[in-house]
Amino acid sequence: MKSKTKNFFLLTISTLIMAVGTYFFKFTNNFTFGGITGLAVLVAKTGVISASDFSFVANMLLLLIGFLVLGKGFAAGTAYSSILLSVTLSLLDRVCPMQQPLTDQPFLELIFAIALPAVGSAILFNIGASSGGTDIIAMIMKKYTSIDIGKALLATDFLITLAGCFAFGITTGLYSFLGLFLRSFMIDSFIESLNLSKYFNVVCSDPKPICEFINEDLHRSATVVLAQGAFSGDDKYLVLTVLSRIEAIRLRNYIKEHSPDAFLLISNTSEIIGKGFHSI
Repeated sequence: MKSKTKNFFLLTISTLIMAVGTYFFKFTNNFTFGGITGLAVLVAKTGVISASDFSFVANMLLLLIGFLVLGKGFAAGTAYSSILLSVTLSLLDRVCPMQQPLTDQPFLELIFAIALPAVGSAILFNIGASSGGTDIIAMIMKKYTSIDIGKALLATDFLITLAGCFAFGITTGLYSFLGLFLRSFMIDSFIESLNLSKYFNVVCSDPKPICEFINEDLHRSATVVLAQGAFSGDDKYLVLTVLSRIEAIRLRNYIKEHSPDAFLLISNTSEIIGKGFHSI
């Protein structure tokens, strides 16, 4: 129950962050990068429907198609996030209508238009969900075709962004292309940052106090391997463990104070699968 509550909270917060970035910074500046919301900006140019309402209609249709084609295995988290994002955008359009950008600094607004949705997407991907939209198309393509989905979606985004150059002018189009190229990089960076842990290799003569501190104070575990010093030939022990950044500082300080002769090798890692970290 605790895990489900945490996931529900993360789904909600991350989707709301995406909605704020999309509505206040992307729609108002006519930035056309990024799937359904990028296409919504182009459609809104016709005056037939607002970008927020088009996103709502398109996401609901894709969601329905997803349920029909993908069946019961369709991710509940993706469905919830897609509905919440669509409804929030439509509500913002009615509660807080925007006639112009918040500032007269398009590059500053581009940063927020990229960063806020990137943070939201990173959190969603990290818990195994997405915000729907073109991700649903990707799921369907993956099921029925052998097409390289990543390249297909990138090509679609490129064409939508290119169309923005003709619809809104070369300046806005170039900003949109910059957003298109930076978005994936920022999402990957945020995901890596969220998962960042510290991998310890501790070479020591007596592993007992170090292991006791890891077990009793940090509530983590470790693996102890018998080793031998290449120069001295003396028996040594290698303590292997993975900790969060805060825990890593505590262990480093403990070893420095209580086992000053130990040799530490500390590495950054973002791919830890197992109990206490990510499930397989």
